[in-house]
Amino acid sequence: MTDLTLLPPAGSHVAVLGACGGIGADIVRSLIEGGCIVIAMDLPGSLAEAPSPAQHSIAFDGRDEQSIAAAFAEVQAITPGLDGLVIASGFAGQRQPIDQWGVGEIDDILNGNLRLMTLCLRAAVPLLRHGGPASVVLLTSDMAYIPQPGYAPYVAAKAGMVAMGQAVARELAPHVRINFVSPGAVDTPFLRGGRGRSQNPDAPLRFDMNDYLSKVPLARMANAQDITGPVLFLLGPASSYMTGNVLHVSGGAFMG
Repeated sequence: MTDLTLLPPAGSHVAVLGACGGIGADIVRSLIEGGCIVIAMDLPGSLAEAPSPAQHSIAFDGRDEQSIAAAFAEVQAITPGLDGLVIASGFAGQRQPIDQWGVGEIDDILNGNLRLMTLCLRAAVPLLRHGGPASVVLLTSDMAYIPQPGYAPYVAAKAGMVAMGQAVARELAPHVRINFVSPGAVDTPFLRGGRGRSQNPDAPLRFDMNDYLSKVPLARMANAQDITGPVLFLLGPASSYMTGNVLHVSGGAFMG
């Protein structure tokens, strides 16, 4: 009989990076409701601003190699192996033309997205290889496929995440699967700057919503729950024959 379970089995250990953001928090909540043991990982400021209901919380800075090493040592003290890993961390920065981006700002965006994903994935490999099959879900962005002016470093970082992740998916198969969820705009604090950084999560949206919605066939903004479903599917056994795949969740704004 076909197993149509969409969630990882109850008791699975799943680490969620970016656990305090709008999408990350909803993923954590759904995993807990499904009986998983969740390790929430995020910036100290994010965990302080929006404490996670996860069974375990670890504060770390994904741009700092030593902080990453210490954080995954804490994970290993909780469990010798991870059944699932979700990397939902990242930020886009302020919208501005490429010739106005400072080198430090560009490095910050690349470090907080592509470098973070690469170093965290590297640190997680021994945990993912321990025990039974494991699944990784990386959140990228449909900006990597429909580039928007003013966000060139973020577009490059998110496109690089897919290329890097697909290379590693080939390295780690068949024991570890790596897939991607690529959202369009999602109505969370991310669109106003995010949590745990200097931006104000109550600030106005940084784009023209009416213009955006005019290009979305499903004619509405996504919410966090729209993204959580595909993430849970890729973590669970129903996607066991998928690796290196990108699920686009953008209301039809990107069809590919």
